[in-house]
Amino acid sequence: MKFRPLHDRVVVKRLEEEQKTKGGIIIPDTAAEKPQTGKVVAAGPGAIGDDGKVHPLDVKKGDKVLFGKWSGTEVKIDGDDLLIMKESDIMGVLS
Repeated sequence: MKFRPLHDRVVVKRLEEEQKTKGGIIIPDTAAEKPQTGKVVAAGPGAIGDDGKVHPLDVKKGDKVLFGKWSGTEVKIDGDDLLIMKESDIMGVLS
């Protein structure tokens, strides 16, 4: 990918969730909600604080993260559907 996010921006690729319920019912694509988990594809260098220094991000490339339902801006880069969001839109890192 030839895209580098600036400041505290993070590029996330949504992870596809199971299309079947625990009871075995298959959920069609039209009824399924967009996943709220993703993998960090790229991260900016960090936010610039009031002191003028760059504060590094808590997330890094490869982290599996949980984010808000309406977080980020959807973009298509090199044929991949990605989200660009601020680090503050990420709720946490999944292990």
